[in-house]
Amino acid sequence: QVQLVESGGGLVQAGASLRLSCTASGSSPHSNAIGWFRQAPGKEREFVGFITPTGASTYFREGMKGRFAIFRDNNKNLITLQINDLKPEDTGVYVCAAGHGGGNYYGESAYQYWGQGTQVTVSS
Repeated sequence: QVQLVESGGGLVQAGASLRLSCTASGSSPHSNAIGWFRQAPGKEREFVGFITPTGASTYFREGMKGRFAIFRDNNKNLITLQINDLKPEDTGVYVCAAGHGGGNYYGESAYQYWGQGTQVTVSS
């Protein structure tokens, strides 16, 4: 079992940067890929990006790589999603998820554990 808690969300102005944290605990969280997803009001949840267990590689939804970055510190079990140049369309609930065992980490089904999410609201 892996437990995930997100933090760092809030109300920010367009153009600002934000760092969201995902704190992992439980059974070997460092053995899991960590994905970030977001859900805008009235829309389906969508994939943002994921980082491999060692942190050596990151992958993003097409069009997101330029403004989004993911880092992890396995000593602290901390995974960070950095969002730069925030836009109103970035508004939503951001959720981190942990997955192991392979599979397509671009999709929700590859993840076994999910956090509750943190709200990000971007004002124009």
